[in-house]
Parts: sequence; structure tokens; C-alpha cells
Amino acid sequence: MTAQLIAGQQPVAGPGPKRLVDHFELGLDAPICLTWELTYACNLSCVHCLSASGRRDPRELTTGECKAIIDELERMQVFYVNIGGGEPTVRSDFWELLDYATSHHVGVKFSTNGVKITPDVAERLAANDYVDVQISLDGATAEVNDAVRGGQSYDMALRAMRNLSAAGMKNFKVSVVCTRQNIPQLDEFKALADRYGAQLRLTRLRPSGRAVDVWDELHPTQEQQRELYNWLVAHGENVLTGDSFFHLAAYGQALPGLNLCGAGRVVCLIDPIGDVYACPFAIHDEFLAGNVREPGGFQRVWRESDLFSRLREPQNGGACSSCDFFDSCKGGCMAAKFFTGLPLDGPDPECVRGFGEEALQQRDDTALPRPSGDHSHRTSPSSSRKRHGPVPITLTRRREDITVPPVSACQESPLAGFGLPREGR
Repeated sequence: MTAQLIAGQQPVAGPGPKRLVDHFELGLDAPICLTWELTYACNLSCVHCLSASGRRDPRELTTGECKAIIDELERMQVFYVNIGGGEPTVRSDFWELLDYATSHHVGVKFSTNGVKITPDVAERLAANDYVDVQISLDGATAEVNDAVRGGQSYDMALRAMRNLSAAGMKNFKVSVVCTRQNIPQLDEFKALADRYGAQLRLTRLRPSGRAVDVWDELHPTQEQQRELYNWLVAHGENVLTGDSFFHLAAYGQALPGLNLCGAGRVVCLIDPIGDVYACPFAIHDEFLAGNVREPGGFQRVWRESDLFSRLREPQNGGACSSCDFFDSCKGGCMAAKFFTGLPLDGPDPECVRGFGEEALQQRDDTALPRPSGDHSHRTSPSSSRKRHGPVPITLTRRREDITVPPVSACQESPLAGFGLPREGR
């Protein structure tokens, strides 16, 4: 992808040379990384799922529409897409789309709970230099992981990791969402990744999707944030963060990465029905920029939407602009502020200087925003807390003369298909 500014935009004049991050704030002609949720169908019901996934949406983009998007991304010179869901591998055309993307110069990084990573599939993935795999694991032990992701999900993830390692795949990722329960396991996560020749990736828990209902219980304490910061300073060169923790820069030292909210500037999200959101963690109508099915496709949304244009304008730091660390943390995460009911020009709810806690105490808890869609197997917030296990459901085979996938979601339990000769198509 060419790192060009959106047409008509120029860096803001000022003394001294401009940093790369200053150019990124104005937006690029194509996203550096496009997050693409292929399906809301999932065999698990993780309590912190950012897209509240579970059931397949009947309006899901067809195989042909997905290939057309890939063609468009190739023309825009997007380096790679970060594919997720839901569980993307339960789409019957997932492997076809993966091969299509990599053969059209669009690399693929996909996140999976490991349900389809059999030995045969692992060998196929290891043979493709343009594919990266992220295995989701939220506890270094089954007790911690399965409380969030569901029974037997720890064993399923480790089985996938063993299969990838045995196939010779190097530096696949072990992707961890940091919670109050697993912060004490950071060293164990690193040892686990090293054991399988993988790279550890830590990301921040955002209060979006089903996590809206459990964020107060799961997000790290103030003391744990400092613990995480110190650990990242010590190990940051060998651990990926996806720029999740730029709000921690207020402790004094910027962490490796962009240290910028890239929503609508360098990143965005395409959801399973083609809606384009500014941020993968802000699936709400407030951050909806358009739909790829509209005239002009994704490129028009990225380059011409009113929402993205506003996000690329110089932002008002509000109450945070007087803070000595504003230039480092930029006021924190837009999605985290929005879904906890804080103003977008206010402090991050996890502001390390405590301003977020003060703001949370003054908010109106009865008016908190809700995600725009809930695809959970059981849709009420109370049941999403209680139901942590896999949900067996039925999938009808796709007919060639039908262009819209069936309404029913994936049939697979976490351990379905293991022991079969081949699986994944």
C-alpha cells in the first residue's frame, strides 16, 4: 500500500519535522490493516466477545461479494487483512477465500479458537508464506481460560498450537485479551508461546459487544495496569500489542507501536454484512461509515465518508489536552470511552492518572450505549454472563443455486471433527 495522504489533505504546518504518526492522523489512501469479520457464527460464546457473536446473519456477504472486496483491496494495495468473526473457519468457503486473497497479493492474518486447525489444515497453512494465524487464548491455565471462553476451549487451543508447531509453522501468534484474571499469568503466556515457537500477542479488553456487561468484572485493576506496563517495557520488543495500550504511555515511557487511535485513519472494520465501521471495537451506529454493497464499494467509504473525514481532522483533546502526557496517550481509546459512557474528548476510563475513574463516578449508568447488534446464542445480557460453554447448533449445506447463506449458524462443537481424515472445507 502506498502511504499517501487522502487527496486534498496536507500535514498541519508547524515547527520541526513531522513524525510518521502525525501523517497517519490525517488518514491514508488505504488502511494499513483492514479488520474483516467474515461471519458472526461461532461455536463458542466467550463472555467478552467484542462482536457479540454466535448466530450467523442471513444477510452475510456471499463468496462472490467477498472475492470482489478482495479484488478491490488488491487495487488499493492493502498489505493484509485481519480476518475474524465469530469463528471465521466455520464458513464453508473460508479456505477458498483465504487462497483467493493470498493469490491476489493480499496477505491474511486470521484469528481462530482453533476448532478447525487439524494436522492437515496446519500443514496447508504452514506452506503459505502469506498467511499468519492467531490462536485465541485468554488463560495460561484451563481454569482461567475456560471461565471466559467456555469449557474445553483451552484444550482445543493447545491442540491447534501443537498441530501448527508440528507442521513447522513459525511465529504464529498466541493472542491474549488481558483481564484481571490473567494479568498474573504473563510469564506463563510467554513461556507457552515460546514452547510452540509462537509469538505472544497481548491486546486490551474493550467494553464492546458482550464485554459491555462484564467489563467492570474483567478489566485490569489500576495496580495491574502498572504491572502490565512494566512487563511490556521489559518484554515489548518480543511481544506484539497491536497498539492496544497507548493509554499506558502516561506512566512515562511510550511502548513500541504507533501510540495512536487509528480509527478511520489507518484502520477500520468490515462486518459480515458489509457495514464499514471506523474501529473494530466500536460496532455501533455512531461509528458506521457506510456499506461495501453501496455504489463505489469499500474504496468510496474509506476515502469519502463523512465520518472518516471528521475523524481525520485535528482532534480536540478536551479535558485531556492540558495533561503532560496527552501527546503520548492522545486521550486513550475512543471505543473504551464510548461504551463506558464517557465523552470522546474526555479521559480514557483506564487513565493511569486516575482521571477516568473520576469520570466514571460522575456518569449516568442508566444511559450507557449498547452495541448495535447482538448475535449471541442467547441474546439477553444476563444469559450471556451465565452461558460460557459451546453451543451445538445446526448447519444446512449450502446449495449452489442459493446466493444467501442459510440462517442457521455453525453446527460444530469445539471438538467436532477431530479424528476425521480431512476437515476444513
